[in-house]
Amino acid sequence: MCERFSLAADLDEVRDHFKIERVMYYYKNRYNISPTQHTPIILHQDGERVLDEFRWGFIPFWGRDAVNANLMTVHENPAYYKLVETKRCVIPCNGLYYWRQEGKKRYAVRVVMPDRGLFGIAGLYEIWKDTRKQPLRTCTMLMAGANLVTREFGNKMPAILSEDEINTWLDPANTRVTQLLPLLKTYNRTDMNLYPVTPMVANDEHDCYECVEEMEQKLAYVRSF
Repeated sequence: MCERFSLAADLDEVRDHFKIERVMYYYKNRYNISPTQHTPIILHQDGERVLDEFRWGFIPFWGRDAVNANLMTVHENPAYYKLVETKRCVIPCNGLYYWRQEGKKRYAVRVVMPDRGLFGIAGLYEIWKDTRKQPLRTCTMLMAGANLVTREFGNKMPAILSEDEINTWLDPANTRVTQLLPLLKTYNRTDMNLYPVTPMVANDEHDCYECVEEMEQKLAYVRSF
């Protein structure tokens, strides 16, 4: 399960990498994004590829707050199934946070591409109405099977898409779920790396460059919970 990630990249880099045509909010680097916070997402809107900001975590009528959705959930839940047809997004990212356990101690690590570059995660979005009828814009990450690097942290990881898969996922003309779900597969196209980071990432209030810096393992330990 992934419950924190980063988008430590300038707007021009994000715009060029994902071919974004319109930015709908005041962008800033995000070094430590956690559930219920707002996160950048990419969606197809009015004929353009748009970068906007949504709350990470559905508040669905069928259950508790949903930050991640795995492939089996999508298959079994009619509500998710409908969203796959019409409300797909990509969550831009360049690092996933996990906690490595060693005996009674554990420390935070950041999983990245070999060049520590950007990648896109398949997602879904929805716009709900709160009790005052105000729109609440939410999103969730879709999960796939873990790869060799993330397997020690559980059997699921975010469904990372290639450039061509991003184009297919965001294309509003693609509405057949049976053609879209095969995109949500284990990421094995290139080896990913991980390195220890500051225990500050465990605190939602810390969203600074220090969160993505590599540090010595002995300094990264935190007490086990």
